[in-house]
Amino acid sequence: MTEAKKQRIVILGVGNTILTDEGVGVRVLEILRDRYAFPDNVNLVDGGTLGLSLLGVVEGADLLIVIDAVKNQGSPGTLYRLTWDDITGRVRYKDSMHQLDLVEALTITELIFERPEIIIIGVEPADISTPGLSLTPVIQAKTQDMVQMVLTELSHRGISHHQVG
Repeated sequence: MTEAKKQRIVILGVGNTILTDEGVGVRVLEILRDRYAFPDNVNLVDGGTLGLSLLGVVEGADLLIVIDAVKNQGSPGTLYRLTWDDITGRVRYKDSMHQLDLVEALTITELIFERPEIIIIGVEPADISTPGLSLTPVIQAKTQDMVQMVLTELSHRGISHHQVG
């Protein structure tokens, strides 16, 4: 078994699926879950808006890939790949209550256990406040690009995947 396969990897989709683009992280996770198969050391988790409740999911992970809407003052549809260092000290990468909880939870990990490497795959949302179950067209058009960004992160670490169905 290679060293990469020994790593515990958590892919975490977060967001509120009843607020249009706020749910993009969960929607991208659903695509990954439905269309791809991963080794046993890769765990796909729908984190919804759980925030601090996600500490148990993160504990023991070597790599955490968070998929989310990212408010970073870009144009709607702008894609981001951020590291923990990119967001440390600035909670502005998302302006929703669940994101504050998630950043706090990830900060707390350092006090409780060794924080994993964190990569955030995100997209600048068009609308995160209007109630609705569907993503806006501009964000829906970016979901496959976000899927590819996650797959690329895994491939760079020697983690295989294959399409199913």
